[in-house]
Amino acid sequence: MVSLSVRRVPQPGGGMALRLGHGQLDDYLDLVAARARPNTVLATAFDLKVFFGIIGKEPVAVRPADVLEFIRAQRSPRRGPEVVRLDDGEAGLAARTIRRRLATITGLYEYLIICGVVERNPVPRGLATRSPGRAVRGVPLIRAPRTLPRVIDPDQADALLAALRTHRDRAMVQAMLLGGLRRCEVVGLRLGDVRPGEKRLFIADGKGGHQRIVPVSPRFFDALAAYLQAERPPAAGTDRVFVVLKGQRRGLPLTAAGLDEVLSGARGRAGIAHLTCHQLRHTCFTRLREAGMALEAIQAQAGHRSIESTRIYLHLANDWLAGEYRRAVEAIDAQSLREP
Repeated sequence: MVSLSVRRVPQPGGGMALRLGHGQLDDYLDLVAARARPNTVLATAFDLKVFFGIIGKEPVAVRPADVLEFIRAQRSPRRGPEVVRLDDGEAGLAARTIRRRLATITGLYEYLIICGVVERNPVPRGLATRSPGRAVRGVPLIRAPRTLPRVIDPDQADALLAALRTHRDRAMVQAMLLGGLRRCEVVGLRLGDVRPGEKRLFIADGKGGHQRIVPVSPRFFDALAAYLQAERPPAAGTDRVFVVLKGQRRGLPLTAAGLDEVLSGARGRAGIAHLTCHQLRHTCFTRLREAGMALEAIQAQAGHRSIESTRIYLHLANDWLAGEYRRAVEAIDAQSLREP
């Protein structure tokens, strides 16, 4: 198989498309691009490049044994056997990364089956095991540990806000920290999405293309108003709320990478060792849960399709488990006292 490289190619109707230089893979990328975000398409292209770069076969020639060899290669030490991640103690790629790449390959072959290119998907659904006296059951190829997301404490949040240098930066961080917006939702906000009278934001293009309207703290709208009045260039050629303030790109939409750069600089000045945009989102929902907000309300605020994704904040909230345990113990103790 020829060497693959991810590149952007101009389209006849305008815009850019990701290409790998292989007809079947490029057709699949077009399908993904029609139903997913640009970041998802880019991740898909990179996953395909990595897989076929390791396997070195045409898609029609891949077998289950090749997939297992790919997993072995992904789990091999990246920087020597003695260097491991503190999160999970693994030396190879994170289990979540490998699972995502397997999901990408699975999606590709489901597409090729529909197109009549292959007859079977070479990615095993799991390994069959049999316990004595029990039925056969499948074990996932990769087990990803379920870890609690990291959050920052109130003192760190205050230090971060104090380290931000512009009203724009403060408004963007507060959108995540107080409203729970995703990074892509912040940079994707348009002027028409802002509803200051209602203290709400319209999220036109949430994860999976789902829309929602969310309330946000008045502190965010105060910072936003100061930015719009004093910092946003009047001649900005876009209706995106957050734009570049300096340099050759002044007035153009701020990118996700630009937001990451803003947060990275503020994090360093605030003395916070590690911080991401998604941690701010997790912090928001953890604090809302600790303040007594119903789980269903947090689900709506977060834009989660399943409440199972929201239940994680039950475990992050400091008082929830302790309160539930205390009430149960009190009930048990009361019952014991009534017994003769």
